[in-house]
Amino acid sequence: MLKLLEIENIAVIEKASVSFSGGLNVLTGETGAGKSIVIDSINAVTGQKTSRELLRTGAAHAFVSALFEDAGEDAAQALAGCGVPVEEDGSILLQRTLYKDGKNLCRINGAPVTVSMLKSVGETLINIHGQRDSQALLDDAKHIGFLDSFAGLTEKVAAYSSDYGHLREIKRTIRSLRTDEAEKARRIDLLTWQINELEEAAVVPGERDELHRKKNILTNSMKLSAALSSALHALSGDGDGAGAASLLSQAAREIASVASVAKGLDAVAATLEETESTVADAAAVIDDVLGQLDSVEGTLDAVDERLDTLYRLSKKYGATEEEMLSFLENARRELELITLSDEKAEQLTAEAETLLASCEKQAAALSTARKKSAKQLSSAVERELAFLNMPSCRFVVELVPSELCETGADRVTFLISANAGEEPKPLGRVASGGELSRIMLALKNVLSAKDSVDTLIFDEIDAGVSGEAASRIAVKLSQVARRSQVICITHLAQIAAFADEHLFLRKEEIGGKTYTRITSLNDEGRVRELARISYGEDPGETQLLSAGQMLAAAREKKVAGSGE
Repeated sequence: MLKLLEIENIAVIEKASVSFSGGLNVLTGETGAGKSIVIDSINAVTGQKTSRELLRTGAAHAFVSALFEDAGEDAAQALAGCGVPVEEDGSILLQRTLYKDGKNLCRINGAPVTVSMLKSVGETLINIHGQRDSQALLDDAKHIGFLDSFAGLTEKVAAYSSDYGHLREIKRTIRSLRTDEAEKARRIDLLTWQINELEEAAVVPGERDELHRKKNILTNSMKLSAALSSALHALSGDGDGAGAASLLSQAAREIASVASVAKGLDAVAATLEETESTVADAAAVIDDVLGQLDSVEGTLDAVDERLDTLYRLSKKYGATEEEMLSFLENARRELELITLSDEKAEQLTAEAETLLASCEKQAAALSTARKKSAKQLSSAVERELAFLNMPSCRFVVELVPSELCETGADRVTFLISANAGEEPKPLGRVASGGELSRIMLALKNVLSAKDSVDTLIFDEIDAGVSGEAASRIAVKLSQVARRSQVICITHLAQIAAFADEHLFLRKEEIGGKTYTRITSLNDEGRVRELARISYGEDPGETQLLSAGQMLAAAREKKVAGSGE
């Protein structure tokens, strides 16, 4: 359950620390005090989408931290999936920092994680039910999800959906293979011509760079050869005379022979020997280049012709040799696919038939389970609605066969008849706001019995409800709180009176800025808040007495366990 929530710089809340207890936690306060911001903060720290508008004006960043105790097995598995170790005491600490530029810093038990990891763990810890959920009841497409959740079919539906998605992909491939025959023939001719042209060209990676180097050598070969031959003659000499290397060697020997006569001649002899070695090395390099000139094959015209061929191919098939070869490989694959398309289509058709049979079998099993669970869900919700002051309401889960789709072969619609004698009609056409709130509470109460999540949050589930219906909702929330922690934002005193922990949000203006304070109310504070909710600001003694009686009556009902 959620034990501690810390909020910094979220909208009007500069800094707040909120402790929650087990059972029913109720948040009340004047309009604009920040009750919904507490829910926004919980959404943020459990990995839901956020907006930069959440940041308090002038703040560089916002921060939310949520400490959970006694996390269940699902949460432990989610942690393991994120690579985060489980604490020995079963506690989980979620943290999220939001920055102005939209960046996030998320942590679980101190370990950095992604937002998606935060969400995967958060979903095992908290379920938030608000007015948006009530609106979901108006969308028939979402009704099948409620039924599947009640029936425990979520994993089976996911497995079926995966197979169905694969089936659709295979069918798309088959359609693409069975294109118009004339277009197929034209494509085969074009691909065959392109492949032949590239194969005959025998393109080699790096070929053009080598050709340009070769062309440069050929273009300058005569001039280069003459210059190099003259230089080599000067350095190495020939039969008619000695070259520089030989002369330097001779000079070194002559100097060395008289080095003892004059000081410093040893150094001169050494320098001459070193220079002679350098000149000999240079002559060897020149001789090697001359040898390469002799070994260059081909003529300049042949090189130019090959470069022209490669340039022409590059305009059609890719700027580089690698791109041309990639084009060739792709063309070969496409030609093979088209040539063998009939055979491939037959193979895929057989695969599709097998997969279709599997999908139909899975869909039939889902339909059978849904039909069984539909009656159970209808009965369970009707019992809840009867308690919630809608005793004559009929709730019908209608299943209509459909063609195979992402969820199976069923279309599910919730129908209600709010009054005796009326035929059930689609919920979205006839339900009022107050009825929607109670139907949603009934559904969530039924579904929560099968849910492993320990904390349920109801954000103004009492919208459009008053009087006896409000009292019944209060009792029902208290009943739910016996097996799960419940956090509820409400504007109704009847609900607030049943709280095990009553938190009050007060808005203050200091120095031209708005601040929200969150405090846990004692008995006296609860009486005053119940009176304020019921009668307005500054209630009188009679009104305070009435609020006290309401609180006492709620406690008696909780102790007696009445309202079942």
